[in-house]
Amino acid sequence: MTDQPPPPGGYPPPPHAGGYPQAQPMPPMLPKEAYTPWFTRVLAWIIDYIPFTIILGIGFAMLAGTRETACITDVSEYELGEFCATGASTLGQASVVVAALAALAYLVWNLGYRQGRTGSSIGKSILKFKVVSEKTGQPMGFGLSVLREFIYLIAYFACGLLWIIAVLFPLWDSKRQTLVDKIVSTICLPL
Repeated sequence: MTDQPPPPGGYPPPPHAGGYPQAQPMPPMLPKEAYTPWFTRVLAWIIDYIPFTIILGIGFAMLAGTRETACITDVSEYELGEFCATGASTLGQASVVVAALAALAYLVWNLGYRQGRTGSSIGKSILKFKVVSEKTGQPMGFGLSVLREFIYLIAYFACGLLWIIAVLFPLWDSKRQTLVDKIVSTICLPL
C-alpha cells in the first residue's frame, strides 16, 4: 500500500453509506417570495377539510334522520297524561361512530401518508405547493407529517389563541413558516 498525500484542503470526504447519495441541504435563506404565501396555505387547508366535514356531516345527518320517539302514558292517580321523549337511534349513533372513524382515516391518509410521502395533501396539490424538510428539501415522511398535524391539534385544544398565533405567523415570518413549521423544521415551497 502506498502512502499518498491527502488531497488539498484536508481529508477526503467519507464514502456514502449504503450507496445512496446524500441529500443536498436547502439553501439557508431564500427570498420571502420563494415560499408559499399564507393565503394559499389557508385555501389548501380549507380544501383538505371539505371531505372531512362532508363525511362527518353524513354521520350526523343519519343521527338526526333516524331519531326515535318514545311515549309513556301516566296512569297514576295524578293523571298527568302522556309524556314523549325523542332520542338517538342505535343506527344513528352507529353512523356517527363510523363516520368519525372514516373521517379520521381520511385525515391520516391525506395529511399523514400522502403529505408525508409526496409533500402535498390534496389541497396542497390543487394549489401547487408542498411541505418539505427545511434541512433536506425532501418530503418529511409519515411520522413527522402526523406529528406536525398533531401539534396543530394540541395548540388548538390547549389554547385557541396559541393556535391562531401559530397559524398567523407566516404573515410576518421571513420564511412564511407557522410556529409548528419552526418546531418540526418544515417549509412550504411552490411546485
